[in-house]
This record gives sequence, structure tokens and C-alpha cells, in this order.
Amino acid sequence: MQRERVDVGNALVRKGFEKDDRHHHMFYYRTVIGKKTAVRTRTSHSGKTLDSVLLGQMAKQCKLTMADFLQLVDCSLSREAFEERILLK
Repeated sequence: MQRERVDVGNALVRKGFEKDDRHHHMFYYRTVIGKKTAVRTRTSHSGKTLDSVLLGQMAKQCKLTMADFLQLVDCSLSREAFEERILLK
């Protein structure tokens, strides 16, 4: 399973992550009410696709299982459901 790097980045921004291009396309998550969290991930500058290893690492950084992370990226996991999952951990 692979995903396009650009598609993953765009999906994260739509779900409330803020993009910071200073270091390898870093993404920081802010809650719906604007509170900054410790949840963050990054994508590489190289390559157009992210393989399952990289997606797994991103899932772990986002405190999600691989299945949940793919749902987040594919937009079947809502922002509210994502927040419930990360705030319970």
C-alpha cells in the first residue's frame, strides 16, 4: 500500500495539521479549539510516493494504528474522531 506524498500532506492539512516547510515538511496538529498538541509527523522532500514503512512511521508519530492513519488520510476518519483517539492516549 502506497500513498502519494502530496495527497497525504494535503489530507493532513484538511484534518487540522499545520504545515511547516522548514524541516522536511513537518506537520503539527492543533485541536479544533486551537490548542497545540504533541502530535506531529513529517514527510520527506524526496520521492513522490510513501511506502507502507513510511506510512507506518507517520501513523506511530500521530499516535494511530496504520489502519486508523490510512482512514485519516483517505478522509473516512473525521477530525473529531481523530481527536478522540489521540486525546484518549
